[in-house]
Amino acid sequence: MGQNDKIQLFEDKRIRTAWDEAKEEWFFSIVDVIAVLTDSKDPAAYWRKLKQRMREEGSETVTNCHGLKMTAADGKKRLTDVADTEQLLRIIQSVPSPKAEPFKMWLAQVGKERIEETIDPELTIERALETYLRKGYSREWVNQRLQAIQVRKELTDEWDARGVQRGIEYAILTDEISRAWSGMTTRQYKRLKGLKKENLRDNMTTLELVLNMLAEATTTEISKQKEPETFAENVEIARAGGKVAGDARKAVETQTGVPVITSQNAAQLNQVVTDMIEGVASEGIDKPDADK
Repeated sequence: MGQNDKIQLFEDKRIRTAWDEAKEEWFFSIVDVIAVLTDSKDPAAYWRKLKQRMREEGSETVTNCHGLKMTAADGKKRLTDVADTEQLLRIIQSVPSPKAEPFKMWLAQVGKERIEETIDPELTIERALETYLRKGYSREWVNQRLQAIQVRKELTDEWDARGVQRGIEYAILTDEISRAWSGMTTRQYKRLKGLKKENLRDNMTTLELVLNMLAEATTTEISKQKEPETFAENVEIARAGGKVAGDARKAVETQTGVPVITSQNAAQLNQVVTDMIEGVASEGIDKPDADK
């Protein structure tokens, strides 16, 4: 567990958090969240009663919650119950408070949308497009990103056909592809960009995204042609597919003189676009019209 005692503020109240780098998961102090949602004078006592009630209802959430040492108000490290995002949302569902209602309504809406997407999978793509656009991505980048999702799906379908196990084996092969084209594992790449839970592809430039797509598409094609039967053979194919994109990356860098891999993340990239737009707009206002 790393980076304990990071403080998130909600309505001017502190919520202690911890980032687990191994699990790539945020953990939140349950007592702090209870304090925000209920305005209880004794959130620790409130949580004890709520925890007991959830146990009696048969909830496994409280059983799976564990304790971490976090800095208390007096400056001392004390053991406190923490929850990951999924556990925290389940706990919020059990809090009878007006402040918890917006979270409950949001969860109900998300559940409704997931059911709709199961009935009509095309809605998933449409909602993904809307989400990216709301976040400030350009439509051109979004189209490229949606294509990258399709390329990744074709790769994982191929892995499934070759008996590759979801989870750790997927992760190993993904790291082999990433290392072969970018020189870094997925985790190292995310660390370079200052990412934690965020999706790495959502924080790539167009060129990074295209090269990653090339690596995965090439891996898929090689696998279809060679029909690997063992995991070791899949590893070699992942390296070969990644190398094709790695060679392309080096060729681009030779021609441009600048590295393809950047530490910029989505927030920084979007700010660059915003600055460019504002700069052009200000030039249009300040610069006299040459035709006049």
